[in-house]
Amino acid sequence: MPNTGKSSFLRAVSEATPKIGDYPFTTIYPNLGVVKVANEDSFVIADIPGLIEGAANGVGLGTEFLKHLGRTNLLLHLVDICQDKEDVYEDIKKIEVELTRYNKDLSCKERWLLLNKSDLLPNELIEELKLYLLSKLEDRIKIFTISALTGSGCQELIYQTYNWILEQKKK
Repeated sequence: MPNTGKSSFLRAVSEATPKIGDYPFTTIYPNLGVVKVANEDSFVIADIPGLIEGAANGVGLGTEFLKHLGRTNLLLHLVDICQDKEDVYEDIKKIEVELTRYNKDLSCKERWLLLNKSDLLPNELIEELKLYLLSKLEDRIKIFTISALTGSGCQELIYQTYNWILEQKKK
């Protein structure tokens, strides 16, 4: 979805300098960033333009960018938590539907949910939202609370992502 902070997140965790703006669809091309981890290890993270309802059928930048997701190992799904919990859930479901419509294999990829903009809400509301989402989502999904603006929660997410990548290499 647009305006969730995807580019801000990329900037917070890497040395990439994507365009950041306070308007929908700031990102019109995928941006890549190298995320450095301890011991000089690193991995690449991509910021793709926001998907909207109908993307799998070519609405917006749609299929032009969904194809890039097929080359990823892990999908990090950012959502803006500064809205009603039902709207947050609906945004998540819309993206799930578009992934499935575009490619069922893509919808089966490991996906983690990043609740962004945590700096704007009290912890009690964030915890309530997490419980609500866990009760609504059928799949077992990892949920992280982050703030791309302040960097809160980003370092933990990076370490967990890196550990996940290492585990996948062992398989």
